[in-house]
This record gives sequence, C-alpha cells and structure tokens, in this order.
Amino acid sequence: MRSSSTHRDPNRQAAQRWLSLSRRRFLRGLGATIALPAMNSLLPMGERSVLATPNTSEDGSLAATAGGAPLRMATVYVPNGAIPENWWPIDEPGDAYALNHTMQPLAELKDTFQILGGLECRAADPGADGGGDHARAGGSFLTGVRSKKSQSDVRAGVSIDQVVAEQVGHLTPFRSLELSCESAHLTGGCDSGYACAYSYNLSWKTPTSPIAPEANPRHVFERMFGYGSDGNRDSTLEQRMEQQKSILDFVLDDAEAANRSLAREDRAKLEEYLTSLREVERRIEMSESRPAPRLGARVGVPVGIPDDYSDHVPLMFDMLLLAFQTDQTRIATLMLAHEASNRPMPFLNIAEGHHQLSHHNNNPDAVDKVKTIDHWYVQQFARFLKRMDDVRDLDGQSLLHNSMILYGSGISDGNKHWHTNLPILLAGSGGGTLSPGRYVRSAQTPITNCYLSLADRMGCNLETHGDSTGRLVGIV
Repeated sequence: MRSSSTHRDPNRQAAQRWLSLSRRRFLRGLGATIALPAMNSLLPMGERSVLATPNTSEDGSLAATAGGAPLRMATVYVPNGAIPENWWPIDEPGDAYALNHTMQPLAELKDTFQILGGLECRAADPGADGGGDHARAGGSFLTGVRSKKSQSDVRAGVSIDQVVAEQVGHLTPFRSLELSCESAHLTGGCDSGYACAYSYNLSWKTPTSPIAPEANPRHVFERMFGYGSDGNRDSTLEQRMEQQKSILDFVLDDAEAANRSLAREDRAKLEEYLTSLREVERRIEMSESRPAPRLGARVGVPVGIPDDYSDHVPLMFDMLLLAFQTDQTRIATLMLAHEASNRPMPFLNIAEGHHQLSHHNNNPDAVDKVKTIDHWYVQQFARFLKRMDDVRDLDGQSLLHNSMILYGSGISDGNKHWHTNLPILLAGSGGGTLSPGRYVRSAQTPITNCYLSLADRMGCNLETHGDSTGRLVGIV
C-alpha cells in the first residue's frame, strides 16, 4: 500500500489539528469535559455560513465535505455471513429494486444506502492453508492481505481504517475509535491453527499489531466525556459515582451559560444532544447496577457491559453516534461479534449458537433461525442509521449524509465459507459524493477497490491497498 500523501509535513498537521480543535466547544465542570456537537452559533463570525465558503483547499479537504463539515467513515462488521437468498434484492441492479426480507428493516431508509454486489475478499480463500476461513475473513476484511496461519506469529496487513487514520486522525481528539460487543482475544488459537487475534480484531495498525476494540460502553463513555480538570478519568468517575451524580450535573452551569449564547435552533440541538447523552449514561448505569450473577450464570463480564446482547448492541451503536456527533473521531470500526461467533440469541428464542446454525446443511429450521439473526442485525443497523439521519450537522445536512458507513461480513454464505459476493451495504452520501438509493453489482471485484474509493473521499489518495486492482466504479 502506498499513498501520494503518506509523509505529511508535521508542522502542517499541527496547524490543521489546531484549527480543527479551535473550532470545538466544550462544556466543562468539576470532573467532566463534554464535547458539543457542531453548531453555527458557536463558530467565529467569519465561519457562520459554511456553505458560503466551500472547503476547497488542499489542507481543508481532509476528512471534510465540500461545505466544510466533518466527513466520517466507519465499518460495521457482522460474523458468519448471511443467508444469500434473503439478503440480495429481488430485482436487477438499479434504483427500482425491491428489498428482500433481511433488508426490510431498512425500507424507510432506502434512499440513504446502496447495496453493493459482487465484492469479494479472496485473501481469505483457503488456498494451501485449508481450514480457518473465519479467522482469515476477520484478518483480511479491512486489510486485503492474507493472514499468516499461526497461533503465535501473527501477521496480516494494515487495515484501511488505520491507513486513513494515519492521515486524518490528527484532526480529532481520537485518531480512530475501535468498538466491539465482545471483549477481544489477542492470544491463543481460535480457528484451525489461526490466532484469535484474526477473529476478534478488525483494525490493524501494523501487520503484526491489531488494535483491540473496546467492548465496555462505560469505558468508551468515560474516554470521550469523563476527563475532569485534572485529566484523571478514574478519580473523576469515582467522585461522580460517590456523589451519585450524572456527568451532566458537573457541567450544568457551563451548559446554562452556553445555552444563553445560542440561536433558537441551536438551543434545540443542545437540548436534544444533552438528553440523548443522559439516556446513554442511564442505560450504562442500569447495566452496572444489575445483581451479581447467580451460580452457574455467565461470569467474567466487566462492569458496564449489559448481560443482554440485545441491550449491548444498540448501546455501542449509540456510542459510535455520539463520537461522530461531537467530532471525537472521523474513523471508526464496530465489530458486533467476533468472526465465527457462536453466540446464542435467547431474546430471539434461539438457543443454538450462531456459528453452529450457519452450518445448516440446508436444514429448514436452522436456515430460518439464521434468517432471523440476519434480520435482527439489520434492525439494529437501521435504528443506528435512522438516528444518524435525524441529527443535523454543521451544514444543515444529516450526520448520515456526511458519512460513509460500510456494513457487512467477510463471509458470504456461512454454510459454504465463501468469500465471494459478500453481503455489503454502503450507507450515507459521503457529503454528496456518493449516490445512495441503488443496488450496484460489480463483477468479481476486490472489496479493497471500494476502500480506495472511500479513502479518496477522505482526502487520502492511495495508490493501492491490499489486493486492490483499482477504484470501485458505479457508487457515484
């Protein structure tokens, strides 16, 4: 992988970061610092109308829309593929297609995403290595590089999120954000001689260094909002919990002062944001106040992780939404479950594990249960997209409009372990550079071609990535 802009001037990067951070506003109080979403009232007078000053400079085009609003890129990963006949649209490619059963939760959002057929991850194919398709799928999905078959000598490639973060991460407080709904395993073997690191991690900073995602929503929340005046997150959290106060109680005076300086539309935006922030905090507190597990129950879950997966998934989606809304980062990954996850879904009345069911051998009952799981995952994604679409950005567009959210898996048919024609969906308009509302089908195209096209929009101009052969055509 090479880039025409890999080696950026450190002084220029520092200047870009200063400009980006200088435009931020925060609510501060004893024990908390809360980033605010973008609001025109808080911009310097010369920047009140972003649309009047298009973002056309070389420096300003990094991770930004033409109107100057932040441009965001995220990957949401689901394990074990999907039932193909329920995933793919009923009709031919174009904008007049009908959604299949698995996609029905997205019906009201059909104009905000495009379904991408024909993308593949051949770096995950068996070749001479034999078994281990799930591990290879996880390790290759964002890298486009074949994972080394070893339980100790881990080697893949640099993932596309980290390639982009290397160039745009200086613009935000957090270079990138790696989330999961399962605690990561970095050691040991998980799949036919492959290290667990491949199955549990999407992001790779170097070919030998995966970035463990955070599964505890409390840790994510405190990382983004919990630092106090002394910068000590742990003491700040302890102080608030001792006093049984919300993080918002600590910034109340600053919030009231900020509210007086806002225009009417921004006052409504601030109130909506603080309400959603408090709701997330309340749900985290509820998960932390659960009773101790009974003998024989699942143990070892860190405080802050809900026992019920159906609560955990939407909560982590909300953490991602907050991170984008407050411009904490513009690059993120969310692994809903590790590859080959054998999690049962009792809230769906499914007692068998997902991975076990995905090897259904065309058993109708098992197939139906996997369809139900696929449908549920899309429901959670639809809820997230709807919330993204409801939040207004600095330029008056929605957060979803100014984002590129890739949803999918490194396996297409879990029963056959195929890595061709992956179930991929691309949501958002990329700040107006993408054309959602369509079903696009390519012919045997590396998914890394899609990554190059997204990186272009982030201002990175990469020459190659992994096994790419060019840009993905047809998404604009």
